Amino acid sequence: MLLSVITPMYNEREAVDPFVARLRPVLDGLGSAYEVVAVDDGSTDATVSRLLQLRAEWPQLRIVSLRRNVGHQTALRAGLKASRGDYVVSIDADLQDPPEVIGEMLAAARRDQVDVVYGVRSDRSTDSVFKRDTAALYYWTMRRLAGPGISDQAGDFRLMSRTVVTVLNDLPEPRPVYRLVVPSLGFPSAEVSYKRQERVAGRTKYPLSRMVRLAFDSVTGFSAAPLRIATWLGLLSFVLCVALIVTALVAWGSGGVVPGWTSLYIAVLLLGGIQLICLGLLGEYVGRIYMASQQRPPYLVALDTHEQLHEPIELLGGVGGQSHVHGTGPQNGAARGHQPAEAFALTDAGRGPGTGAGGVPGGERGPDGGDVGAGVDGQ
Repeated sequence: MLLSVITPMYNEREAVDPFVARLRPVLDGLGSAYEVVAVDDGSTDATVSRLLQLRAEWPQLRIVSLRRNVGHQTALRAGLKASRGDYVVSIDADLQDPPEVIGEMLAAARRDQVDVVYGVRSDRSTDSVFKRDTAALYYWTMRRLAGPGISDQAGDFRLMSRTVVTVLNDLPEPRPVYRLVVPSLGFPSAEVSYKRQERVAGRTKYPLSRMVRLAFDSVTGFSAAPLRIATWLGLLSFVLCVALIVTALVAWGSGGVVPGWTSLYIAVLLLGGIQLICLGLLGEYVGRIYMASQQRPPYLVALDTHEQLHEPIELLGGVGGQSHVHGTGPQNGAARGHQPAEAFALTDAGRGPGTGAGGVPGGERGPDGGDVGAGVDGQ
């Protein structure tokens, strides 16, 4: 059994060492083979440099560096595509979600025979009041749009079986929001509770602008409700128009003199505003269709330290000397960073030259054939 741990990173140089110091003992103590896929989302600090240094002492660490910042969910997508484990855990590097819970998740998956185990925050007192309130509003809205299966305390800290990961990798969505997509698939699931901790270092990657972007992506990418709202607004504007016509006719029939400019001005503003709102909502959907039709790769991999072509890869499990041999590769994976960008382009339509299934260069992959990517867009 191989366990993959995916961690998207964006400018997390200060958090890398504390994160590794806590994660590695946990994984070594599981007694199973594992890999850690660190997806760098176009960091501008020394995150990648430090990861490369750590990899010299930790062969299970694999680094997938993206050429530009593409967002947290897309970076997570890149990690899912690159992962090879029978079980896959996604976790952020800020240590707000404790790595020690991974063992409980794995045990729950095996004990209950489920495909998904959610990490559920039982205590969010370390978050600001604003963060808690906006998160509650977000999940309240999502439950009404996507169904009651969305937990208001579950983020992107979860364990998934290879079956679930394969389904996710096959999805054609250009910008999936996994905290909504995964529950919607209906796989049997369990929950593990934990206390959310403070960020270990650095600044939050969830400013208000990204939270708004996540909410907008969640609504437009997972529900047609805004289109129905536009329809109801259109009906309301029609009723208002009828009321204005009736008012005008009554005033004309009574012989009253109505200047008219005020009512006309208000009507134009009101109806024009509603029309613009409706056009904006429709435009968002048209924009998503446009992005999907372009079929551009959501990310480009600049570096993948996974050895592929000549030497066997041995993933040590830590306890008992267990190992898992998977694929072959060159000794110097860092040299891949000098290859053309086309060699690393991962798309839903296919694979670039020199890539294995799933778009990741060389080696074996799952049955998926598409794309992957990180920034941060979540509550």
